[in-house]
Amino acid sequence: MKFRHSLAVSALALCVAGAAHAQSQTLVYCSEGSPEGFDPALYTAGTTFDASSHTVYNQLVEFETGTTNTVPGLAESYDISEDGTQYTFRLRPGVQFHSNDMFTPSRELNADDVIYTFERQNGEGSWEYFNSMSMPDLIESIEKVDDMTVRFNLTRPEAPFIANMAMDFASIVSKEYADAMEAAGTPEMLNQQPIGTGPFVFEDYQTDAVIRYSKNQNYWKDNEPKVDNLVFAITPDASVRLQRLQAGECHVMPYPNPADIESIRQNTDLELLEQEGLNVGYMAYNTQQEPFDDPQVRKALNMAIDKDAIIDVIFAGQGEKAKNPLPPTMWGYNDSVEPDPYDPEQARQMLEEAGVEDLSMKIWAMPVQRPYNPNARRMAELIQEDFSEIGVDVEIVSYEWGEYLERSSNIDRDGAVLLGWTGDNGDPDNFLAVLLGCDGVGGANRAQWCNEEFDQLVQEAKTISDQSERAKLYEEAQVIFKDQAPWATIAHSVTFMPVRSEVEGYIVHPLGGHLFDTVSLNTGE
Repeated sequence: MKFRHSLAVSALALCVAGAAHAQSQTLVYCSEGSPEGFDPALYTAGTTFDASSHTVYNQLVEFETGTTNTVPGLAESYDISEDGTQYTFRLRPGVQFHSNDMFTPSRELNADDVIYTFERQNGEGSWEYFNSMSMPDLIESIEKVDDMTVRFNLTRPEAPFIANMAMDFASIVSKEYADAMEAAGTPEMLNQQPIGTGPFVFEDYQTDAVIRYSKNQNYWKDNEPKVDNLVFAITPDASVRLQRLQAGECHVMPYPNPADIESIRQNTDLELLEQEGLNVGYMAYNTQQEPFDDPQVRKALNMAIDKDAIIDVIFAGQGEKAKNPLPPTMWGYNDSVEPDPYDPEQARQMLEEAGVEDLSMKIWAMPVQRPYNPNARRMAELIQEDFSEIGVDVEIVSYEWGEYLERSSNIDRDGAVLLGWTGDNGDPDNFLAVLLGCDGVGGANRAQWCNEEFDQLVQEAKTISDQSERAKLYEEAQVIFKDQAPWATIAHSVTFMPVRSEVEGYIVHPLGGHLFDTVSLNTGE
């Protein structure tokens, strides 16, 4: 990674503005935070994926932008065996990896890269998605049929397997680059100076300030990308992001303040794109710690939260209260589940019955904006006020985003953590198994909750190809979730994306990613 000293906000704004005006086809994205790194298999945060898997890499199959439909990626085609336990992928010929100052590839993409990509995750290390999705138990072996054909042999049928192969953790990396960096004693370069096959080539990262990419001149997709350069101007404050957008210093910004939505609609220099989000915001208790190991305590705390106030204050009415861990637009959603009533008096009584007095706890508040939580600090303050009404004392804590994600996954984490999820693949398994399954404990399962009955249902659902039968199992699982209350389900949000009027081809993606390979700028020149 080419580290440089961080620039002051005003200086960076001038730098980015100059780039935008000097080259009409430099697209500037005012991102909401810094990536944790550039190797997507190591992480789970959308901020990191935007800077890595959505720019630098490709997957075997990909999601068609704007939908949850899978389309061919680095694999031209694939076959599935009749028993659903073998997936054979035929790779696209002529795909070239990027190069950088330390590495020039000697060959094109082949089966070795695919096998390396997944086998490296089946070992020691922080492979959170791979482990949370039960991949070590699922993948029996990966077979090189020939240089351009790879076969995955599974231990059981896995209905969401193709959709899973389009996810960020499945981004294909170069084995040749990995071997070269290992030989040089610098294996960390895979995470610091990424090499992929994607639409943009990583150039440099000024820590917490700006990331620069250039067009992949050898990209395997015809006529993509449309712009010559892509710049991520890291701008954590939503108000500053909007100022830069209005000033023309950036072209696209995520996660506007809900209070600014109407003024953005009225600005003729801007266009406000929107889509109902495939997301959920939640607060996860550590169910392995007293008194949060008691479902009655968790349910009592849930009943003390005034979600109507949260929707009004945090989302400015642009969201809806959540009762399930699945968003209501997803198949398998159980609408018959009853939401937690807002009843502070009953909540206080339930705590007394559980023998809980003078409870003090921590609530973790995210330091960045996400579509499912535009202002975690303020949300934590509202919940703090609610809990004080039932005699619970709350300390609000936070950390830098990467540290927040790492610390919050620890089994011995204290208190309750505010987080959320935007679907990766349009399948309920991506919410229920990844976030709440037993394999996710110590990783993506921030509640550290392992319920055998729940886990059995979601694991069984994976093995069934009939969607209606899978849906029944997921509906049963949501009943157990609601009864056991490992989370306080907070909200589902609408995703808003303001762009400048000269931006063409940007599509709001339901899976939350920000994709720029088909985006261009109409400068009127």
